[in-house]
Amino acid sequence: MSMGQGSQAMTSTSSQSSMLPSSNAIPNSSNFQSSNPASPLPSVHGIGSPSQSAIEPMTVSPAKSSDMPSNGQQAAARANSSIRDNAISSLRQLCCKIILTGLEFNLKPVTHADIFSHMLNWLVNWDQKQLGTDESDGVKSWRPGKALIEWLHSCLDVIWLLVDEDKCRVPFYELLRSGLQFMENIPDDEALFTLILEIHRRRDMMAMHMKMLDQHLHCPTFGTHRIFSQTTPSISGEAVASLRYSPITYPSVLGEPLHGEDLAISIPKGSLDWERALRCIRHAICTTPSPDWWKRVLLVAPCYRGPSQGPTPGAVFTSEMICEATIDRIVELLKLTNSDVNCWQDWLVFSDIFFFLIKSGCVDFVYFVDKLVSRLTESDPHILRTNHVTWLLAQIIRVELVINALNSDARKVETTRKILSLHKEDRSSDPNSPQSILLDFISSCQNLRIWSLNTTTREYLNNEQLQKGKQIDEWWRHASKGDRMMDYMNMDDRSIGMFWVVSYTMAQPACETVINWLSSAGVAESLPATNLQSNERLMVMREVNPLPMSLLSGFAINLCLKLAYQMEESLFCGQVVPNIAMAETYCRLLLIAPHSLFRSHFNHLAQRSPSVLSKPGVTLLVLEILNYRLLPLYRYQGKSKALMYDVTKIISALKAKRGDHRVFRLAENLCMNLILSLRDFFLVKREGKGPTEFTETLNRVTVVTLAIIIKTRGIADADHLHYLQTMLEQILVSSNHTWSEKTLRYFPSLLRDFLIPRIDNRGIAIQAWQQAETTVINQCTQLLSSSADPTYVMTYISHSFPQHRQYLCAGAWILMQGRPENINSVNLARVLREFSPEEVTANIYMMVDVLLHNIQLELQRGHSLQDLVLKACANLTFFIWTHELLPLDIMLLALIDRDDDPHALRIVISLLDRQELQQKVKLYCMNRGAPEHWLYPGTFKRVELQTALGNHLSWKDRYPAFFDDIAARLLPVIPLIIYRLIENDAIDSADRVLAMYTQFLAYHPFRFTFVRDILAYFYGHLPPKLIVRILNVLDISKIPLSESFPQHINSSNPVICPPPDYFATLLLGIVNNVIPPLHNNSKSGSASDGLNNSMRAPPNKTPATSQSGQTNASDGQKAFYQIQDPGTYTQLVLETAVIELLSLPVTASQIVSSLVQIVVNIQPTLIQSSNGLHGATNGVGQGSVLPTSPSGGSTDSLGTNRSSPSVSGINVSSFVSRSGYTCQQLSCLLIQACGHLLAQLPPDFHVQLYIEASLIIKETWWLSDGKRSLGELDSAVGYALLDPTWAAQDNTSTAIGNIVALLHSFFSNLPLEWLEGTHLIIKHLRPVTSVAMLRIAFRIMAPLLPKLANAHNLFNKTLSLIFNMMVDVFGKNAQPSTPVEPLEVTDLIDFFHHIVHYEGQGGPVQANSKPRPEVLVLCGRAAESLRPEIQHLLSHLKPDANSSIYAATHPKLAQNTS
Repeated sequence: MSMGQGSQAMTSTSSQSSMLPSSNAIPNSSNFQSSNPASPLPSVHGIGSPSQSAIEPMTVSPAKSSDMPSNGQQAAARANSSIRDNAISSLRQLCCKIILTGLEFNLKPVTHADIFSHMLNWLVNWDQKQLGTDESDGVKSWRPGKALIEWLHSCLDVIWLLVDEDKCRVPFYELLRSGLQFMENIPDDEALFTLILEIHRRRDMMAMHMKMLDQHLHCPTFGTHRIFSQTTPSISGEAVASLRYSPITYPSVLGEPLHGEDLAISIPKGSLDWERALRCIRHAICTTPSPDWWKRVLLVAPCYRGPSQGPTPGAVFTSEMICEATIDRIVELLKLTNSDVNCWQDWLVFSDIFFFLIKSGCVDFVYFVDKLVSRLTESDPHILRTNHVTWLLAQIIRVELVINALNSDARKVETTRKILSLHKEDRSSDPNSPQSILLDFISSCQNLRIWSLNTTTREYLNNEQLQKGKQIDEWWRHASKGDRMMDYMNMDDRSIGMFWVVSYTMAQPACETVINWLSSAGVAESLPATNLQSNERLMVMREVNPLPMSLLSGFAINLCLKLAYQMEESLFCGQVVPNIAMAETYCRLLLIAPHSLFRSHFNHLAQRSPSVLSKPGVTLLVLEILNYRLLPLYRYQGKSKALMYDVTKIISALKAKRGDHRVFRLAENLCMNLILSLRDFFLVKREGKGPTEFTETLNRVTVVTLAIIIKTRGIADADHLHYLQTMLEQILVSSNHTWSEKTLRYFPSLLRDFLIPRIDNRGIAIQAWQQAETTVINQCTQLLSSSADPTYVMTYISHSFPQHRQYLCAGAWILMQGRPENINSVNLARVLREFSPEEVTANIYMMVDVLLHNIQLELQRGHSLQDLVLKACANLTFFIWTHELLPLDIMLLALIDRDDDPHALRIVISLLDRQELQQKVKLYCMNRGAPEHWLYPGTFKRVELQTALGNHLSWKDRYPAFFDDIAARLLPVIPLIIYRLIENDAIDSADRVLAMYTQFLAYHPFRFTFVRDILAYFYGHLPPKLIVRILNVLDISKIPLSESFPQHINSSNPVICPPPDYFATLLLGIVNNVIPPLHNNSKSGSASDGLNNSMRAPPNKTPATSQSGQTNASDGQKAFYQIQDPGTYTQLVLETAVIELLSLPVTASQIVSSLVQIVVNIQPTLIQSSNGLHGATNGVGQGSVLPTSPSGGSTDSLGTNRSSPSVSGINVSSFVSRSGYTCQQLSCLLIQACGHLLAQLPPDFHVQLYIEASLIIKETWWLSDGKRSLGELDSAVGYALLDPTWAAQDNTSTAIGNIVALLHSFFSNLPLEWLEGTHLIIKHLRPVTSVAMLRIAFRIMAPLLPKLANAHNLFNKTLSLIFNMMVDVFGKNAQPSTPVEPLEVTDLIDFFHHIVHYEGQGGPVQANSKPRPEVLVLCGRAAESLRPEIQHLLSHLKPDANSSIYAATHPKLAQNTS
């Protein structure tokens, strides 16, 4: 057979196969891969392997060797096998020679692909045992023969020829992803070893471009709610909600970000990746992210997993990791306790998380106890001095998994003994405090519980502790004796402590006692309102004081669970209307233990009793609790969207139903609050399809919320970007509203471009009104005249046309003629109550349009504008306050949505100024108590229903209100009014409204978020006076603002930028409170703490200090209820820093420049000013010789007039000591903190960062020095782009390295949508004129591409930009100062090949990964502008099947070609 025929035959076998493997893949020839479980690389398959070759005779398997008749026959078989092996080797060598000859001709790419695949397969399986050999021979006694070595070399010759850069028949990249270097048994052959070394070298160089600088420091900080999804296939609808996100990824051998259960299990204990995982978990345990976050990342312990449970793709933390981090936290808290720091709050917060982790099955309890006891008795024998650990275990002793471990596990006796060994006698400095009493008795509680669990372990119990239990019983009998009830509002410390103890031993009696306390005032009959005739008796509990947080906080979690269940029985299933104290105590309970007690109320109550929500009043009470008490809790739990969908169902069912206005308006207000509280993109429907079920009001609020989210926080996910247009269509298909030009001016372009073309139908609506006006006025005259027949009401309701009903209020408006008393308000009220809620809304929107239109007409007739506005307000007062016919919140929203009418906002301001509204708000604040309701010690006053909600909403309803009030309905509306006033440049009016309602806005559940978002939304457009007014909405005493911040915002000379020390202190606050610590305090600086050799902390790290100078340790950890908005202390610190920067009266350019200068020069600033190193050493400075070793360039890029070796104005000594880190560690963490902070700011700051970064790079002196050789520049670039963590240890940090690390930290925290702005860096750096500059720009941008793998448009733009830089240096028309060899940039070429495969796969490259055809078209088009020698290296990244193996083996492209 001729070579041509042979090649055609080989082509026919794989013309439809992928590259690689070939179409004749051997599935069992891939065992070499098993030693590298973290690698995503495919195994290599091919024809002709020893076990499957068609030319080899089948012989007896070694497993059957026992059937051989004699040793002589075995020897003969071995001899025959050897002869056969030599024959196969000779045949293979002959094949290679034929192939080598064929390669001199122009074979088809697909043939090259097949040849390459087969050669690799032969190499990988070179040592596979021959069939028929005896097992006893062993591998060790076998040596490769001469013939085998010869064909190995021939294979290598073929491979080298295929990947030869001159011909480039196959890209060298195919060797990098082949996995050849992971052969388990590499032969002792220099030629093969040389190839493998080259693969390793090029793979490492290529993989570097996939990873960001200091990537090992990138951990979730929980300072931002956003959780990035890692390259997942496109999905939509509800599937998104159940998707697991990975908080961290681990780089593969090709630099690809990996995560998943298999990977987590394969991480060796004590490795760098293990420590990074623990760093993340420890940080999470201390900063308490929501249970929703934990559920996404945790793996159930193997001992608790069912056999049917499959792998968990998003989880990255194993139960062993969780166990170790949990023990670390226990040891850390013990150390704080032993140092007499009051950290009881920290223990309480931790016990809540600990209970959740144990109950979720994420920790193997038996393993945990074993490791805990080992750690406390062996590693740290003197640390256990108190009973806190016994108390912690007592919290979980009733969890089912724990009961099973102590009752039925084979190791129950050993586990029980270990638990009991942790008991310590309490030696508190304050023995009478409640927690001391609890800790004193907790061992007794524990012994009693274990005694009741299992008879086989009773002999190990402490008899003294069992006897001590009698004291608990005696106290309880005395406390509950007789008819006298304990007054929980006046309990002394001992009584509180003993009641806490009882909660662990007698949960049911304690629960009944609490319920009895809350109902102790008895019941009273609620009389119907005067306008109602009802025979139904309504019994209501009389008010008492709710239980204080100080008492609730010490209850056993088991009691809290029982209490919550029992309270739900009283609140939602009882025959008596509960008092406010019961509802308030229930809410406090849920807030105090958010991990252990949270429940989604609609699902939870439906599971308890499917009919419960159909009971009168239950839905109302649930909605009130959610709207006025638990909104922040739902947001913290990540359940706001799910709740929004549940409430939408209620709204959808009621909006067309006649009469149910109270439930509907409360649900609508709740949904409005939920929508406005969202901080990331959301689907308007759970299933993602069809028009929304929102009301017109909610549709409008949704669009405004989207504008705020996109503009201030960005869209984090590629799928959400794709879905945005569909979502807007879903919203607008049922809404005719158009937004004013002034509002659209502030909308982000994504929304603005979609909304601008919408046609304003208001003119058509007015024409329709004018056509129907005569008929409507006739109907209204009959219905609303003072002498109207009362029976006409039902006639109108039953027989009027629906299109006429929407004009009822407009008709009434016309009939008033400025004299509201002309209207029969009784009839109007009856009709409006009989309307459906959406009909009332339509009436309000129509009336607003008509009244604004009439004002325009009256102005044309010469009437005074002031008189017209006063008349309008008088008429609206009739509707809203005099007769309470219409809901105020909807009326105000309708008016501000017509802000393109010059008079609408004037009417709004007039309404807000009305005494009636001021009085309503004042009464609400008086009756409601303090804004922090959970701290309010007094009795809550129940406001009479009609007083609270008005006639329209209360109507025939008798069920009393708990927290609801018509004034409270304005809480989401006032901020929207402020937005609209600012959009219309009514700054003075906005200032006045804020001044009037600042006290009222203290009750807003998300006022901190409101301040942060409004400052970001209007950044650059707010005058300093209004900014200060907005800041006053906050409770400044509870916000960790910088000490000098007030003087900077009140400065009389705003042009002066705050000093560097201000910005440095801001960053230090983020390092100490937001960035995960590099080490664990509990381990006292042991060697396993470091993330690398240079990043270990001294053993005496002081407690982290907040920006105000107070230490976290002394303050204690903040419980969730203390920081409900934004939710965690890390978020509070980070968002406070954002608020500060957004409020400063200087430009974004000045702020960014100050931050960048600190970061760029941070190492010289810290090191030169520290006592340890007196100035930079090892030749630092402006030497004439470029750095050629890591010790030569700490300020190599600082020799321009823009930079100095250090930043003046920073108090370095206190700065470093307050951090608890070394100078080197702190410098690297400050870079991370700065990137994280800048990523939270609006895009105005990003633009300035890109400008600043490109200027620093371009002004680097050695880059612009034309006298330097390529070798010197290459060396300088190499050192300039070292990870700052490595550079800092030798004092070789560079400005370029720091700025690139800053950009990478910034990129890693940016939402995907904002990554498009990164292109500005390259636009400022171009034209790129040298390979050195190209490498720097490439190092900046290349790691972005893996993040964009599912955002195809953005990926294509970024890839095209990088190609343009290549063209700048290697283009046909480029004039480089020094000629460059193409082989000097092979790592860039390899990266291009890898990233297009990565994007084609949508994740780590697999065996069947293929580039997308459109990307090959893009690459091919870009390559046409390159010089031939570079273009040649990219010849396979083309859609041409005659020159590209990827095109030739791509199903679509190969099919098109054929």
